[in-house]
Amino acid sequence: MMTPVIDWSTMSCALRHHITYRPDDAKLAERLRAESPAGEAWRCLRCGAYVPGDPYGYGPTDDAPTPTRGKALRQLIILRLLATLRFFEGLLEIAVGVTLIGLQSRVPDLIQRLREELPLLVPAAERIGWDIEKSWIARTLNDFADLDAGSYALIGTGITLLGVSKWAEAIGLWLAKRWGEYLAVIATSLFVPIEIRELLEGVTAFKVILFSINIAAVLWLIWAKRLFGFRGGKAAAEAEHEEAALINVEKAAVIPDSA
Repeated sequence: MMTPVIDWSTMSCALRHHITYRPDDAKLAERLRAESPAGEAWRCLRCGAYVPGDPYGYGPTDDAPTPTRGKALRQLIILRLLATLRFFEGLLEIAVGVTLIGLQSRVPDLIQRLREELPLLVPAAERIGWDIEKSWIARTLNDFADLDAGSYALIGTGITLLGVSKWAEAIGLWLAKRWGEYLAVIATSLFVPIEIRELLEGVTAFKVILFSINIAAVLWLIWAKRLFGFRGGKAAAEAEHEEAALINVEKAAVIPDSA
């Protein structure tokens, strides 16, 4: 039995709306138009279905929309999942950073309380295979215990800036901007050595899953988005998107008739 394949283009149209267009080119317009029991119908440029009623837009062929569809749409969904993850990571880092800056005089007492309460988390951490008493959290609390207030403010500023960079990364990925994809690859790669060190100090399921997600994200971005000149680079990525645009497919189909 075959596994059902999700048609993301159709799902996207169901959640938003169809995108139909009547180009000025009569022959091309005829290829996008059809008669249905409900009257005139126009082909959606995203999912390919014929939609009864007037077209969503009309005008010159070159001004026709080229909505993300097919493989490019699947890639966009993955990018937005990564963007959501980065947004919440940035939110947490900014919260920690601002807390360190704003409560720097009270941080030593707070750290001492956290060190005393940390053993209470051991049973829950052991369920996911995480030795929290030897983790980076315990080491960080120990390292921070003897710092002065000025150091907390400096560290808080650094963590806040890191969180802001995560938000910039999230924005770039959500909007599918190429700079966002490069930022995601570079920023994630910078933390790989730290994750490797964590694994060398002790392998746990949590660490392996986190490391695997980050490595997979980097490799997928380089491969799928053709970064750093890989698989033809930016030009090949743009050409692939243009070739997948339904309006361009139909436009190519009428060229022989126009000759």
